[in-house]
Parts: sequence; structure tokens; C-alpha cells
Amino acid sequence: MMQVRRASDRGVAEHGWLSSRHTFSFAGYVDPDQIGFSDLRVINEDRVAPGQGFGTHPHRDMEIFSYVLEGVLAHRDSMGTGSEIKPGDVQFMSAGSGVTHSEFNGSEEAPVHFLQIWIVPERRGGAPSYQQQHFSEADKRGRLRLIISPDGRDGSLRIQQDTRIYAGLFDGDESATLTLDKDRHAYVHVARGSVELNGVALEAGDGVRLRNPQTLRLSAGKDAEVLVFDLRPNELPQMP
Repeated sequence: MMQVRRASDRGVAEHGWLSSRHTFSFAGYVDPDQIGFSDLRVINEDRVAPGQGFGTHPHRDMEIFSYVLEGVLAHRDSMGTGSEIKPGDVQFMSAGSGVTHSEFNGSEEAPVHFLQIWIVPERRGGAPSYQQQHFSEADKRGRLRLIISPDGRDGSLRIQQDTRIYAGLFDGDESATLTLDKDRHAYVHVARGSVELNGVALEAGDGVRLRNPQTLRLSAGKDAEVLVFDLRPNELPQMP
């Protein structure tokens, strides 16, 4: 079963320095029908003004990654990590038993546009950890590149959950097919551009829940960047 959620249906938060769109319930946006999907808990599309950002704040028992579309995101955390995340980079943090961090626009001139995504971990606690990896445009062009997985295969970042995440770029005649194992769910998020998923037209910001889809086909893209989540068949995320 395919369930499309259009970009215009997402929650909206405008704070001056921050413009955010919430795919699922988050902070002041609460929709009982949009709590999450399987272990996927948050997809926030954020645009942060130059020199602004999220001050130091805590997390625990959550797998969190940032996917930068434009600009530079500066990260600092209580593990001693300091980094800049640019387009093509995937920054991944396992909050574990507890971590504090900050995220700021690394530019004083240009906004930063990125996705922040949370996934519920398999177990609570454990030592916090940080990973960062660059995936070039060539890695993702006309295909679905594995960027996050439980076992870190093919150079992907390692997540503490039975979740696999793919990223792809599609334009013109480029297409890709992903076959999932039996009894899996999937979530597809169009980060930008437009694309067809199994023949259904999608635009930037659209998301799709798929239950037991088996095969996903992405085609007819126009400057499209897409994330695909291969998920356990949980109907709702288990909150820590």
C-alpha cells in the first residue's frame, strides 16, 4: 500500500532565523496521524539564516543524522567532535546514554538548507558515537547508494537499528530499482526536484509510506534528490 503525504501538508515552524517543515509531529506541531513510521521518528527540513543555529542541547536514545542540501552546517558536541557538514556529507550521531551538541550555520553570508532525521535505536543506552562520511554526486547519480546500514557495508555509516537508508540523484532518463526483502516497509522522501515513484509523480518535500512494497522504481526525475528508508514493519516508532 502506498500513502503519499504532500509537502504542503507538513507542519510549519517559522522562527525568523529558522524556517522548518516537519514531516512528522515535532515540538509544537502535533498530529496524532503523523507520529512517525516504523522506527523513523523525525524528518525536519530546516533552513537556517546566516550565523544562526541551534545552541547546545541534549539528546539521548536516538539515532540522528543530518543531510546537507545547500550551505555549511557547523557541529560541536560533548564528545569533543567539531566538524563542518557540506553537501554530499552525511553526519551521523548515536546519542546513546546522553550527549549534548550544537548546530549552526557555518556561514555569515548564506543560509544553510538541510534535513535532520531521527530514528529510534534498537536498544537504549550505550556510549554515544559520531560518524561522518562524504558521498560524491557520482556515487548517487542515477542509482540508490546505501549510505546508512546496521553493518556498515559498502562504506555506509553504521546505525543501531534494522534500518537501511539510500540516497539517489535522478534527472532525465536516469532510473533505479530497489528490491526489498519480504515483509519490509519503506519511506521515500524527495529532498528536492521532482521524480516518479512506481509511476506516481512526486515533488520536493513529498513523502511516501509504503507497506510491503517489495519493489521501488524511481524514474522521470528533474534535478531530483531522494532518500529511501528500508524499515522494519512496525506501524509506529517505539519511543525511548
